[in-house]
Amino acid sequence: MHMETTKQKLASTFEAMKGTFGYTNVMQTPKLEKIVVSVGTGRVQDKHREAMIVDRLSLITGQKPSPRPAKQSIAAFKLREGEIIGHQITIRGARMIHFIDKLIHIAIPQTRDFRGLKATAIDEMGNITIGIKDSTIFPECADDELKDSFSFAVTIVTTAKTKAEAEAFLRHLGLPLQKVE
Repeated sequence: MHMETTKQKLASTFEAMKGTFGYTNVMQTPKLEKIVVSVGTGRVQDKHREAMIVDRLSLITGQKPSPRPAKQSIAAFKLREGEIIGHQITIRGARMIHFIDKLIHIAIPQTRDFRGLKATAIDEMGNITIGIKDSTIFPECADDELKDSFSFAVTIVTTAKTKAEAEAFLRHLGLPLQKVE
């Protein structure tokens, strides 16, 4: 059985979607713009854990995350403005294609009790945010390090103009979305 890669699916998007949405030009079809991977570390007391999270994210995505400081001080949380409370990575180009291919074909199928992503997670601007509860579903994270698991969010940003266009485009890419009832 021949499995079509994400790169081939991106190339065939126009033919697959032109009948449904009435596209007359290849430039009208939605495209992947970027993928944003973000993790909130909070005020981590253990600097080794924060270094481990940064290291794992760089292994998973292929590039180093940038630290995100707190925008304002919150006394109730003992948080000061400028403290590092998370990390974020923006992936574009070939790394983005490689990451989404790995996410769709390797990581998501390894999720326990997975029944598909909710199609309602797609926002009105055509983007979808996926919460990944366990970082060990990626092959770069070794199984013997289960105690060091962390969760993060993956936002797939598309150029789709409507929610329906984005859903059809993401289904065409192979993102396992649940059927809307």
